[in-house]
Amino acid sequence: MPEPKREARERAIDRLRRHAALLASTFDLPLRSIEPESERVRRRYGICYADGRIRIRLHQLRSTDVLKYSVMVDTLCHELAHLRHFNHGKRFWQLYRRILAYARRQGIYRPGPEAAIVPPAPFRSLPAAIQRAAPRQATGQLELFGER
Repeated sequence: MPEPKREARERAIDRLRRHAALLASTFDLPLRSIEPESERVRRRYGICYADGRIRIRLHQLRSTDVLKYSVMVDTLCHELAHLRHFNHGKRFWQLYRRILAYARRQGIYRPGPEAAIVPPAPFRSLPAAIQRAAPRQATGQLELFGER
């Protein structure tokens, strides 16, 4: 796997672990660990085990690109709800919606397009006219528009 993709996966799982710990403690859920799902898994986004382990898929189905973080958080909230209700009954869905709503209020779950990470523009030198400009004489008054 290329280095940037591996680093993106590591950042995503670290972030998921921090958010999972907060959500699990808030809802008193017996979370034991969060692990990345194998890249070979194609049928599910996450899985929860009775011992408190959760595995979350980090990659898209048709590539090794990292999933949108909001998709991972939605899956995380679903699997966290299974730590209390190991089924898809009414109480499970109620808890899942409560966890997801809390995650949204905390800024953890933000569905929609993700903000692009724009690299900073390289510094360019100042235009020649500004470099040659001489300082003005102080008049003792604040000049807002540069004219007298």
